[in-house]
Amino acid sequence: MSERRELAIEVVFALPEAQVLVALRLEEGSTVEDALEASGFYARFPAHALRTCDTGIWGQLVPRTRTLRTGDRVELYRPLRLDPRDARRERASGK
Repeated sequence: MSERRELAIEVVFALPEAQVLVALRLEEGSTVEDALEASGFYARFPAHALRTCDTGIWGQLVPRTRTLRTGDRVELYRPLRLDPRDARRERASGK
């Protein structure tokens, strides 16, 4: 019988004022969604509709069904309020 290994991963959510990071140990075979559930972020940040945000690992978009590997950093991406190109145009025009 083989022993199941644990994965050491992080889950991060960036707010305008701070970045919130939780380090977790999950069973091998866990998914991005498993990590999000275990992080407690859904309950901690109910106003942000995290169940519908895009997710990524180290800056690459991934589905919530992706299986994790040790060292992964799961990221939740809030929708942009303003396209970065539009923001630069506004700053350049002095608005």
